[in-house]
Amino acid sequence: VQLQASGGGLVQAGDSLRLSCAASGRTFSSYVMGWFRQAPGKEREFVVAISRSGKSIYYADSVKGRFTISRDNAKNTVYLQMNSLKPEDTAIYYCAADRRWPPLLDGMDYWGQGTLVTVSS
Repeated sequence: VQLQASGGGLVQAGDSLRLSCAASGRTFSSYVMGWFRQAPGKEREFVVAISRSGKSIYYADSVKGRFTISRDNAKNTVYLQMNSLKPEDTAIYYCAADRRWPPLLDGMDYWGQGTLVTVSS
């Protein structure tokens, strides 16, 4: 599966932003989808993952209550709605795909190219 993330940009603290990740292929619904991020000078970290059906979701504590993941299997797309953004959310955000659930928090098998989110204070 090939993944293409989009929607990043420069926003102010407290603003919202929605990321999208479009997947190629006809088997999108067979993949667990996730978002990871890597801040400058830091290691990549898990953000959130959603099961194949969308019925199960797992959030990192740092984004719980502010970020919402969703997927549209008919459009081969997964979304990340980010609200109440903080400067510490600044990072390159990567979408990822895997066939395993529960999600592997240290990485998935397939990766998109990343989209930069910058949150100014």
